[in-house]
Amino acid sequence: MSRNRQRRLSELLKEEISDIILKEVKDPRIGFVSITDVELSGDLRHAKIFFSIIGDQSERDDTLDGLKKATGFIRKLVGERITVYHTPELVFKYDDSIEHGIHISNLIKEVRKEEKEAKSDEEDN
Repeated sequence: MSRNRQRRLSELLKEEISDIILKEVKDPRIGFVSITDVELSGDLRHAKIFFSIIGDQSERDDTLDGLKKATGFIRKLVGERITVYHTPELVFKYDDSIEHGIHISNLIKEVRKEEKEAKSDEEDN
């Protein structure tokens, strides 16, 4: 399997799954979900679908439960919309990279604030 084809199929899956969740899945536990990445296995039989959602831990858990319950439905629609020999098995995973990025950004802001305060104290002396 060429890496280029695998990458294109991952992007196509990302678009289709996002569209299906937005327009077709009616589970009230699933809020505003963003599909951030799709990792396909080399044989294209398994796909990890990474998602993010704004909310607390209970909202994330509810969303993951809703996505797990809808996996068969989503997979069926993906199989109808994308022509591949085997429709991949879908596994949803929460993507915490956005939270991690926000945490790092806050740490940097805090360090800069402390540096400014230290510089201000030096200038006052």
